[in-house]
Amino acid sequence: MAPKTIKDSISEARGYLRQQPDQARYTDTAATATVEEGLRCRVVGPHGAMLISDMSPAVGGRGSAPSPGWLLRAAHAACDATLIAMRAAEEGIDLSRLEVTVDSESDDRGLLGMDEAIPAGPLRTRVRIVVESRGVPESKLRDMIEWARHHSPVDEAMLRAVPVSVEVETADTTT
Repeated sequence: MAPKTIKDSISEARGYLRQQPDQARYTDTAATATVEEGLRCRVVGPHGAMLISDMSPAVGGRGSAPSPGWLLRAAHAACDATLIAMRAAEEGIDLSRLEVTVDSESDDRGLLGMDEAIPAGPLRTRVRIVVESRGVPESKLRDMIEWARHHSPVDEAMLRAVPVSVEVETADTTT
């Protein structure tokens, strides 16, 4: 999609939500994971969306697909890149290069339940952004990136405690 089309779409969406603020809040589409075999999961979503995850052989997986942790980092990188591209389109900034890399540091003792003081998730996350645009001052690019990261849903969710509710259904299959 061309930057002008992106800018126009964002403008239309904002205009619509100013007129219909009750339409702004909604339930996000679900992702449903089913264990296929061992630790390999198939995750399905709307409109035929599908991905596979697996764990490394070190913890009993086959390593046949990215781990759920990598998929989290991928979602973080893609979301930040998307919001930066959206903001660049709004600001009329032509990006010749945009690359977002997310990595993290973890301690597998948390995942394996070996020490309750060690988190199961990442201990830290790093976002590296490479952006190029001819004739645009560095300060303007940095402001654009800061705005985009502040409005990136995945980035923002990673920075705050999001309430999580869990519903469990069980069935006795012995009868």
